[in-house]
Amino acid sequence: MIRKLKDGRYRLYSRKKNPKTGKRRNLGTFKTRQAAEKHEREVQYFKRH
Repeated sequence: MIRKLKDGRYRLYSRKKNPKTGKRRNLGTFKTRQAAEKHEREVQYFKRH
């Protein structure tokens, strides 16, 4: 899940909420949405391998 921050960068969050904190895990901050989407694909790939 990608959200735009106030400073214009994009942050990638986990899809599921952490049951302990009730928040999503931060999986990285990127300058462009394109970079965040690329990283999200990489994360999904490694989940299955």
